[in-house]
Amino acid sequence: VQLQAYGGGLVQAGGSLRLSCAASGRTFSVYAVGWFRQAPGKEREFVAAINWSGSSTRYTDSVKGRFTISRDNAKITVHLQMGSLKPEDTAVYYCALKTLPSGTYYYATDYDYWGRGTLVTVSS
Repeated sequence: VQLQAYGGGLVQAGGSLRLSCAASGRTFSVYAVGWFRQAPGKEREFVAAINWSGSSTRYTDSVKGRFTISRDNAKITVHLQMGSLKPEDTAVYYCALKTLPSGTYYYATDYDYWGRGTLVTVSS
């Protein structure tokens, strides 16, 4: 499975941005897709996840009500719509793919495939 994340950029605080993660290859083996982020000097942290049917989502508390994760079935793409952005949202955002239902959605070690990150910079 290959993942490609895109859509990052520079945005002012309070603005919006949509990230996308396109999956290709053995997508029939996908259980869930997650977004993580890593700010400079910090560890990678969970942001949001969605199961492959799109029926279940998870968010970290700091983005609830501001970010929405969704899946485009036709394009085998997962989107992360980010709104009310804050400078502390600045990070490299990564999408990741989980192939098994075991484990959780919340840890990087639960995911099997990773895309290259896309940088999101929120200016104050």
